[in-house]
Amino acid sequence: MKQYVIPAFLLLLLACKQNEKKGTQQESAIPETAQKLYNQVAQYPDSTALRIQLVNTLDSIGALTPALAQMDSLIARDSLNFGIWFHKAQLSEKAGDTSGALRSYDKAARIYPSPDALLSMANLFAEKKDERSIILCDQVEKLRLGREYLAHCSFIKGVYYARTGELVKALTSLDRCIANDYQYMEAYMEKGFVYYDTKQADKAIAVFNQAIAIRPTYADAFYWLGKTYEQKNDKESAVKEYQRALVLDPSIQEATDALRRLGAS
Repeated sequence: MKQYVIPAFLLLLLACKQNEKKGTQQESAIPETAQKLYNQVAQYPDSTALRIQLVNTLDSIGALTPALAQMDSLIARDSLNFGIWFHKAQLSEKAGDTSGALRSYDKAARIYPSPDALLSMANLFAEKKDERSIILCDQVEKLRLGREYLAHCSFIKGVYYARTGELVKALTSLDRCIANDYQYMEAYMEKGFVYYDTKQADKAIAVFNQAIAIRPTYADAFYWLGKTYEQKNDKESAVKEYQRALVLDPSIQEATDALRRLGAS
């Protein structure tokens, strides 16, 4: 629920990763369009464009295992292609294979140390409480790529410090992220989580309301506002915010469960 990815350069969205489904499907269960692409790839096995098209189709239907198998076929033919390794890393991350994603991001970065590859690695290291996250962020900051990347680096550092319990540094880094990009929703959420986890409910409410003021359709902020009101034993306000979250995003099962728990479903 509280895991984020960097929005500018990852395929996964997911502001809050509420109910991420990492389903995989067997080749026999995939749609006819994908079966046709399998046939075309079999006919033209050296066509990178066709195989990438097949990978993207499989990815779009959640068939990540066969998609990764196709990426391995591409790598076998062109093992020094940055884009192929980076794409495989993204698919591995989507499939929940953090170790595999890190290996592929590392392969990509050794071929071409792009800031996106470095920050993708840093983001995963941050969640693992690995200090290499900070080292990679410092490396990207030295490139002086502008406020967007400064915001990304600060956000990832904030996540690392939050996970390692260095809360003052976490809040400082998240504030720096917001100063470079005031619309960086994930930074507001992480900041709110710090206050929520330390039972500073009023500060958490203020932060989540900041996020809502900037993006009034941001369902995750309403959900966490509801959780924070519930932490304060303000049932009426909690119910109202959970209901607002579900109006914006009916798929937030946690909000539905909370309303049922509070007798308001």
